[in-house]
Amino acid sequence: MAELYLIRHGQASFGADDYDKLSDIGHAQSQALGQALAEIGVHPEACFMGDLRRHRETLKGIEKGMGLKLPAPEIHTGLNEFDFTALLNAKYRNGDAPLNMHTDRRTHFKILKETVREWQNDQIIDPPEPWSAFAARIEAARQAIVGKKATSVLAVSSGGAISQMIAAALNTPVREQINLQLQIKNCSVHKFIFTERAFYLHSFNEIPHVRQEGDPLLTYS
Repeated sequence: MAELYLIRHGQASFGADDYDKLSDIGHAQSQALGQALAEIGVHPEACFMGDLRRHRETLKGIEKGMGLKLPAPEIHTGLNEFDFTALLNAKYRNGDAPLNMHTDRRTHFKILKETVREWQNDQIIDPPEPWSAFAARIEAARQAIVGKKATSVLAVSSGGAISQMIAAALNTPVREQINLQLQIKNCSVHKFIFTERAFYLHSFNEIPHVRQEGDPLLTYS
């Protein structure tokens, strides 16, 4: 069976004017993960990523850490995150948004969980994309990866897309997607094994680059 190493990007710049770039910790995470992947003998025959800057920077750091030239990545927008800023703004379009909704982590993620579940039930008016379209593009990315027919694939994505791919593979209730998403660490590895007809989750949320308790490379957002 073939292997997919699906990796969440390194820590981005939460609360900054431009979220879509790695923080200093994010860059360190991606390089450390690359080193760890090389140590366990990962040699991708194909690479995929979304078209976000944080995906590109993470893959570049992984490549640097691995100390080898990775295959040129195929870009698939199905690996992109949903637009959580626009989704929250759609929910609170009437101007009643909680204070610091986009800048305070505790507030942001509490409201995001509630909002995603409303989005899944089509209760958000005019969202940036319908939930069904989000789920469909994740499935399209999965099919593209499987269709590559490589024995080892490395893909860089985002927490929402990764959790949806996992939820679909496990056939969980739709509402479990956001529960999975909020557990996913930066630069975590989610391994799948697959054939053209089968697709199984093999491991979840692994962080081989985090060597000890309290390591500053362990982050969630």
